[in-house]
Amino acid sequence: MEIQSWWLLALPFFFGLGWIAARIDIKHLLSESRALPRSYFKGLNFLMNEQPDKAIEAFVDVIKVEPQTIELHFALGSLFRRRGEITRAIRMHQSLLERDDLDESQKRYTLFEIAQDYLKAGLLDRAEESFVKLEGTEYAEASLRFLLEIYEQEKDWLKAVETARQLAKVTGQSYQKEIAHFYCELASHEMMNSKTSDAKVHLEDALSVHRRCVRSNVLLGDLEANLGNHDEAIAAWKRIESQSPDHLSLVSSKMLDAYEKLGRFEEGLTLIKGYLSTYPSVELLNVVFDAELKANGVESAYHMVRDELRKHPSLLGLDRLLEAQLMEAPLERRKDLELIKNLVHQHAQNLSQYRCENCGFNARQFYWHCPACGGWETFPPRQSEERK
Repeated sequence: MEIQSWWLLALPFFFGLGWIAARIDIKHLLSESRALPRSYFKGLNFLMNEQPDKAIEAFVDVIKVEPQTIELHFALGSLFRRRGEITRAIRMHQSLLERDDLDESQKRYTLFEIAQDYLKAGLLDRAEESFVKLEGTEYAEASLRFLLEIYEQEKDWLKAVETARQLAKVTGQSYQKEIAHFYCELASHEMMNSKTSDAKVHLEDALSVHRRCVRSNVLLGDLEANLGNHDEAIAAWKRIESQSPDHLSLVSSKMLDAYEKLGRFEEGLTLIKGYLSTYPSVELLNVVFDAELKANGVESAYHMVRDELRKHPSLLGLDRLLEAQLMEAPLERRKDLELIKNLVHQHAQNLSQYRCENCGFNARQFYWHCPACGGWETFPPRQSEERK
């Protein structure tokens, strides 16, 4: 009985406390809402009605009346950047950096935001300086990613290598492929300046980082071929088979040229035919057709492409078959064959493109670095007609 009496007295008391607390919260909320300028609510209303331009102007009016609204400064600065109004975004974030009432966390966030403004504006040196200052902060990983983007744009490959290594430590992800390509870019630059020994060092670095880096052996073969070391060039290109057989199509024509310069063209043609048989592709077929036509004449090239077309149908194969037929066709049939071949050739050229697997960008030529999305090694070495 005593327990029941106690609860009868306590329950009304607790309900009373809850009612008082709710009243206090409501009064506090009402006082805060009355303190906000009318422009703030106008801005919210514009946002709700999908009128971002008017909303921005309303929020700017709020900042003029209430300059202490730091979070609104942040929001507007980011919004300006996304809309492409970079100058306004920079001014907004610079005004925040000049304030004395920001705590350290807010200063770091402002620095991270203004660094992105500089990057969007193309002020890469200022963006780099700001991102570097964020090392060791909560924005370190994101800053390193932006720095890597900057160094790739500036083609500062040594800094790109170092930044990629730091990112690998911070994220635990592998950047072997990217680092290997950075070394290949360095090697390409040295090759253009005839610094073959330095280029070889970079290519060896690429392979030490990523043993399956096809590009390093492609460039090493090119380097040796330019020096007249055709046996060494062929050996480098042959190693691609153990890395990625699909990429053999990128060097098959070069290999035939090297064999020809060594006086062993038939040996080279036999090798490329073997590649075509084992790793069929329209690119290899194209190379073998031209070589067979050169070495053994029209009839041999015709039979070769006809047999390959039966096993692996493709528009490019049909185009080459018609080309062989046209060479030996009697005069009365040539006009009809030319009409058919031109139609097939045009359609084959429209379809036969390389496509980035990351963003879908189409290109006539093969790229190691996608011009659209910036991905490394995102282009398969087979043209889209075959992959479809």
